[in-house]
Amino acid sequence: MSDTRRDTRHDPGTERARARGDAHSFSRRFTVGSTDLRVGTAGWTDRTLTAHGVFYPDDAKTPEDRLRYYASRFALVEADMGFYAIPDRALTERWVERTPGDFVFDVKGHALMTGHATDVARLPRLIRDELPSELGPRVYANDLPESIQGDVWRLFSDAMAPLHESGRLGAILLQFAPWVVPNRGTPAMLTKIRERLGDLPVSTEFRHPSWLAPRLRERLWAQLRDHGMTYVVADTPPGTKTSLPIVPAVTTPGLAVVRLHGRRSELWGAREATVLEKYRYLYDADELAEWLPTILELAEAAERVHVVFNNCYANYGTTNAAELAALIDDTMK
Repeated sequence: MSDTRRDTRHDPGTERARARGDAHSFSRRFTVGSTDLRVGTAGWTDRTLTAHGVFYPDDAKTPEDRLRYYASRFALVEADMGFYAIPDRALTERWVERTPGDFVFDVKGHALMTGHATDVARLPRLIRDELPSELGPRVYANDLPESIQGDVWRLFSDAMAPLHESGRLGAILLQFAPWVVPNRGTPAMLTKIRERLGDLPVSTEFRHPSWLAPRLRERLWAQLRDHGMTYVVADTPPGTKTSLPIVPAVTTPGLAVVRLHGRRSELWGAREATVLEKYRYLYDADELAEWLPTILELAEAAERVHVVFNNCYANYGTTNAAELAALIDDTMK
């Protein structure tokens, strides 16, 4: 799907975006009062980001070089690859080896953990070999026997061990599908998640606005507090069926999370739109400044705050992360 009505203010192209990002020097992390505040992006390996001249220097040609360079600029990244394929220990061990001791990963939970479908071909062989033969090429968790569902959570948790043990795991992000809505089974769902992930840190982002309806949000936050799960404050494109109200809350004293997805309302709910089209949005200076009071408010109530830019087209996320970090620097002077 293409959009012929290009908004050059919010989609100026990679050269102009890079010029904006390069115009700022900024801190990798901040201490606000006693709170550790970090800004980063959702991913560091997207092809539009690794393309020549977009973000990485010419000598950053390998996955190791790119992660090391990214970690020299920012102290936080969200590893979204976990949503598409269950990582293994060997991969997360390499992440630990390639990053400094103060670097932190938030890792997005696998699709089968949050109500989404996944391609059978991308599942680990251990799981594929156990699948019923009548299943199609894409499956939901409910299509699978309980024992195989358990294997998904077990393998994912095992892959988090190197990050958790080294102090580099911020949280496992569970971004629930838009069709996952609150119901009588919600308490049991959250209890089961906590049982499956044990003491691993968990953050939750709900993609249907019913979760944050005024009569339900306090109940949700209370349930998250009971299970030690962080509520994610999300900026989603306004005016759509799945647009979320911006309602800040801290449900775990150790961590608050903000995720910014851009504001391409015309494509947010379009089935034919690609992922890159939906997130191809560069926040302007005023939009970033609007978020600063909320971020600082969260910093007053949590020990750590993570701000993640998920407008992950090319260098739009890295540019906005640099700009917000520079804005925080200026505010703290």
